[in-house]
Amino acid sequence: MKRNIAIVAGGDTSEAGVSMESAKGIYSFIDRDVYDTYIVKIHHGEWKVIIDGQEAADIDKNDFSFTLGGQKVKLDFAYITVHGTPGEDGHLQGYFEMMGIPYSNCGVLASAMTYNKFVCNHYLATYGIKIADSLCIRRGQTPPASEIISRIGLPCFVKPNLGGSSFGVSKVKEAGQLDEAIRKAFGEADEVMVEALMSGTEVTCGCYGSGGKITVLPVTEVVTKNEFFDYNAKYNGQVEEITPARISDDLTRRIGQVTTAVYEILGCKGIIRVDYIITDGDKINLLEVNTTPGMTKTSFIPQQIRAAGLDIKAVMTEIIEDNIQR
Repeated sequence: MKRNIAIVAGGDTSEAGVSMESAKGIYSFIDRDVYDTYIVKIHHGEWKVIIDGQEAADIDKNDFSFTLGGQKVKLDFAYITVHGTPGEDGHLQGYFEMMGIPYSNCGVLASAMTYNKFVCNHYLATYGIKIADSLCIRRGQTPPASEIISRIGLPCFVKPNLGGSSFGVSKVKEAGQLDEAIRKAFGEADEVMVEALMSGTEVTCGCYGSGGKITVLPVTEVVTKNEFFDYNAKYNGQVEEITPARISDDLTRRIGQVTTAVYEILGCKGIIRVDYIITDGDKINLLEVNTTPGMTKTSFIPQQIRAAGLDIKAVMTEIIEDNIQR
């Protein structure tokens, strides 16, 4: 009998639309000769099964099931692709832990920690991983612009400390732009991160764990003519993504080593992606860790899996089975 796989998508933030696109990608990647697969859309407490693009049934949260045509379908596994809360911050992971339902990605602690960019980066820095100078601002506690600039300098980046997909992110070049950039970031989250600019080559590296082994994927080089790798660069084609990256074999190897170290330090599982800036002297600087990376057909991870000569259906099956057997 086939297992029933739920691709859990949507969420309660601006990233919900991006998440639904990832769900479509994952749906196409999962081997439906092996699994019966359903997309589950969640939004502010409503959990719906999506069939043929339409809301077809409500999820019973008491046992993670739904009833369709008089037949009850119990979902056996959750592939979480919610970008933002409640799927990237540990909340959904806690639900599935309590329900005893296996799921695809990092556990509660690793998810919560990586969702908070400031906490995650500074924690990893204690292990010798290089990061940019930064500070965290909570709502109602914004220091004067002069104080921020004296600490971080200009140009700098202002971003929501919780979230992704470049919503609410600004590159600030002048002091007069700082207040508006902070206001914009607070529109996405209750904490804002101000980060010093690092100039160099942006790269990203995915990896996944199964069977006690971590597989590091080829590195992608990110080239955009925009001010930074913003939403339009990510999702509207204003970027060149080169896999494998045009970097030396030695640098590629060292990026893989750092990515593996991040995976192990945080206790990750499933697929993650780690973003870096390579500065002068081939110094590897961490930007952020993404434990719920985009999974559309053109996203970084599918690109890297193809570049590695791997079959994405086989990778999905490997991850699903590894987590079911834990």
